[in-house]
Amino acid sequence: MRYVAIGDSFTEGVGDDQPDGSVRGWADLVAQGIADATGKPIQYANLAIRGRLLKGIIAEQLEPALALNPTIVSFNGGGNDMLRPGTDMAWIISETERALQRIIDSGAQPLLLAGANPTAGLPNGDRVAKKGDALTAAAGEIASQLGVRFSDNWHDDELAGRQYWSSDRLHLAPVGHHRVASNVLRTLEYPHPSDWVIDAAPIPNPTRREQLAYTREHVVPWVKRRLTGRSSGDGRTAKFGDWTWITPRKL
Repeated sequence: MRYVAIGDSFTEGVGDDQPDGSVRGWADLVAQGIADATGKPIQYANLAIRGRLLKGIIAEQLEPALALNPTIVSFNGGGNDMLRPGTDMAWIISETERALQRIIDSGAQPLLLAGANPTAGLPNGDRVAKKGDALTAAAGEIASQLGVRFSDNWHDDELAGRQYWSSDRLHLAPVGHHRVASNVLRTLEYPHPSDWVIDAAPIPNPTRREQLAYTREHVVPWVKRRLTGRSSGDGRTAKFGDWTWITPRKL
């Protein structure tokens, strides 16, 4: 199996920080889970870069991913588009369908993901949630029409809990990435490894002081980047731009 993942920070693995400063994330975990389940090494690449809008994902990652001659391509995008006002939902839906068809035409198997729903902890979350509901419904319809496997993490109600999210409330914490990876493996009809922790105890709602600190540390910098046209992914390259071998673990 040759598995390549494309997308934004969700797929890159932001929030699942490692001791060496790198990030892991659900896609890395899925690759390991497949290797463990099959007992065979697999090849894995991850071209996702944080901050990318759907247009950038398709323009910068799709064809390089297909050039690797993969057998399976996971695709997720549109989350950063939804955070911006004036989201062109019809364009996102049509481009998602076009990208999936391109993967099919290449001979690879597409795997479509709906990201987890972070909106319970975000400012103006209700507005973003409505976009996410519409996009996930449309994604499910596209997947059904094209015969594509679809992992719907948006409607995993457990993932809405604060305990599954990192301090910025926008990116999953390690346990959240493990839970998404478990959902994806189930979609692919593989079990998740027995040593994974995919559930976490609830965390109380933030205090007023914690809410003010969150706004200062995360919301204000995000707004500044939007106003200046910068992205958290500026200057970054893919963490696994070519194949790397993932070998089975002995559990």
